[in-house]
Amino acid sequence: MTTHRATADQTGPVEGVEVRPVAGYIGAEITGVDLAEPLHDAVVALIRQAVLRWKVVFFRGQELDHAGQVAFARRFGEPVVLPRRGPHSPPDLPEVETTADRLELAGRYGMEHDEWLHRRRHTLLRGWHCDYGTRIDPPAATILRAETVPPYGGDTTWANLAAAYAGLSAPVRAFVDGLRAEHRLGVGYQPRPGDDAYARHLLDHQVVSVHPLVRVHPETGERVLFVNGYYVEEIVGLSRPESAAILRMLVEQAVRPEYTVRFRWEPGSVAFWDNRATIHLAPSDHAQVGSPRIMHRVMLQGDVPVGVDGRRSEAVVGTEPGRW
Repeated sequence: MTTHRATADQTGPVEGVEVRPVAGYIGAEITGVDLAEPLHDAVVALIRQAVLRWKVVFFRGQELDHAGQVAFARRFGEPVVLPRRGPHSPPDLPEVETTADRLELAGRYGMEHDEWLHRRRHTLLRGWHCDYGTRIDPPAATILRAETVPPYGGDTTWANLAAAYAGLSAPVRAFVDGLRAEHRLGVGYQPRPGDDAYARHLLDHQVVSVHPLVRVHPETGERVLFVNGYYVEEIVGLSRPESAAILRMLVEQAVRPEYTVRFRWEPGSVAFWDNRATIHLAPSDHAQVGSPRIMHRVMLQGDVPVGVDGRRSEAVVGTEPGRW
């Protein structure tokens, strides 16, 4: 989202619009808003503050099309333009990525989606991630719209990384404040025996950045535990055993049940989350249901993370600020 320092309590109520929290630390449902219509500035401000306060907000029963989703996203920042997408994404709107393209990714490398998912998410914590976290400038926010969902299964879960940081003991917070970690594409992927086309793809298109382990949120000033199980390779300056133990402890802290919210999708549902302060877990149970799940994603341009010590993230390979 467009960066400006703010607090979650600056915006007053808007008549007819309700922000209803759905969990203790994260998640709120917003009602009384038609996202397909032009939104008053006061409504935009209220939504922005709700995202900052609750980290992810949900809308139901929306009738957005692709262009409407992009127009809604523009009220909060500049949408990311993706240079490469699959055949299911709308060709005339490069800001929109359709998740069916992600489901077909494994097929390009000779695998079924379930096998690819298992090789990437072979432990409980591996699936948790923020969007494009290996970039030097991960997206600020993501807006995901449901078009078709299975009759059951396919839920998404989010975790509040600011609450997770605040929940650490003071000595641990002081310890992690100055650390940095390497975020690398394909961390933990278990290759097939012999030649593995996807493993070769990762080597040929690697993206690596070094981010602060604790980043300062550019809008709220909160300290955020910037970790996940999907991309984080190791903590800089620590031995591998030390790094693995500390990262596991921190990711387990981040995804404690009290810091999470789980959302049941319906056609017309929209989720809008702060990608700087959350990680999420995409579903892995809907493939066996045998029903399609078609979602459309728009992301907002982000900035380069800054640590507690004021140091910015560093690009290692395959990424430049603002260049996708």
